[in-house]
Amino acid sequence: MTDKNNKRDALQMLADDHRKVESLFEKYESARGASAQQKIVHQICEELIIHTMVEEQVFYPAIRDAVEADMMNEAQVEHDSAKALIVSLQNAEPSDEYYDAKVSVLKEQVEHHVYEEERQRGSMFAKVRKTEFDLNALGEKMAELKAQLQQQAKDGDLPQPKQVALQA
Repeated sequence: MTDKNNKRDALQMLADDHRKVESLFEKYESARGASAQQKIVHQICEELIIHTMVEEQVFYPAIRDAVEADMMNEAQVEHDSAKALIVSLQNAEPSDEYYDAKVSVLKEQVEHHVYEEERQRGSMFAKVRKTEFDLNALGEKMAELKAQLQQQAKDGDLPQPKQVALQA
């Protein structure tokens, strides 16, 4: 839930990020023209880079002991796979032969990841809700990093995504 001070718990923050990216994918599908598509893909990539960094640097380390190692490892591999597509899209043009296919596969990967984090029976979010975590305090830490990363993105200094589990 969001209160008057715009404080959200960690799970709500992540869910809000998921909805935003889903909305951007919908915008991409209805966009006309290479310039409009490229602008939306840039937004998608930026949102996903920030989201994955917040999850990997704050959320995942905090919940790691509450969630099965296999679930955490799969989430990391999914992130790494998405990062490879993000980097590829950042270096591509809408006229490139596989551009639309890459966007489509990235969308499918994000949908699958979101399903497993939020909606699947026994999901990561469901497991975290059953714990004693202070989700508001965790959300504050996540919001601090997210604000910092958003400023870096605005300044053109957002770091490139780094793979953890799929190192070349």
